[in-house]
Amino acid sequence: RIESVLKFHQDKKRCLKNGFKFSRNWDQDYDHFLLPLLDERAPCYLLYRLDSQNALGYEWIFISWSPEDSPVRLTSSHHSITSSIDAARPVLPLKGLLSFLPSLQEDVCLLGYQRHVSSCSGPAPLTPAEQENVFMLLLQVKTEISVESKHQTLQGLAFPLQETARQALQQLAQKRVNYIQLRLDVEKETIELVHCNPTETRDLPSRVPKDTPRYHFFLYKHSHEGDYLESVVFIYSMPGYSCSIKERMLYSSCKSRLLEEVEKDYHLEINKKLEIDDGDELTEQFLYDEVHPKQHAHKQAFAKPRGPAGKRGHKRLIKGTGENM
Repeated sequence: RIESVLKFHQDKKRCLKNGFKFSRNWDQDYDHFLLPLLDERAPCYLLYRLDSQNALGYEWIFISWSPEDSPVRLTSSHHSITSSIDAARPVLPLKGLLSFLPSLQEDVCLLGYQRHVSSCSGPAPLTPAEQENVFMLLLQVKTEISVESKHQTLQGLAFPLQETARQALQQLAQKRVNYIQLRLDVEKETIELVHCNPTETRDLPSRVPKDTPRYHFFLYKHSHEGDYLESVVFIYSMPGYSCSIKERMLYSSCKSRLLEEVEKDYHLEINKKLEIDDGDELTEQFLYDEVHPKQHAHKQAFAKPRGPAGKRGHKRLIKGTGENM
């Protein structure tokens, strides 16, 4: 059984470089015959024939090899020729041609080619915002199909509090603890207590995880205008897009129902609700300004400028049409 590996090089006017007699399947011979043809500093084109066929004959892999260390002159002309070949693919006799443009040798090997094929067959990548929109669409529940039917989403999702979390909230209401950290157990669909260790304001940044969301309740003890106050602050920490989309949506959806339950069942008045993405934001000054926002001074209305000083003369009387002067 004779198969072919063709190598074309722009410095040799893209002439035939190598052909081999294969004895095994194309994937078993791929690395053995193809990788030795690569030059670490010289771009080239490779055509590798597969075992599969279509109505027009055998299918081929077109490999445009352009190593990162190749001279700029060769790289520029190589990319230009590659674009021309790619544009002419629809009219080439090799209708089964598969384009493959690696720049590293590990991308040219069989495993790299298989990764390339897998990525081409997969869906296009989405931005984090697009992923959130897709996730919300998947979570929609349509209970009735009619002109006036509405979609129900997870905005009011409620996970039950575990017993340890309930006890901690009761202790916070009695001011026996001053800090509570809660997490969602996505598998069990419950809200669990992480810990309720004594915490000072200066300790808050270290309490916020860098890679996972959390709910925090903090009894903020401070003085304001000569009065000693103890304000309950709820902090929702969400570390950007380092966590999964599912976690982001579940934490966001459970937050409002959790606060309703805390205020209603445990009679805790939440004086301030915060949402942060980094624990370093939680400084003493930041908390104080959030709990007691500064009142903006009343801005003076724009005053019309006075006219020029001195005598401006008598007022003029303009008569109507037809009147004598």
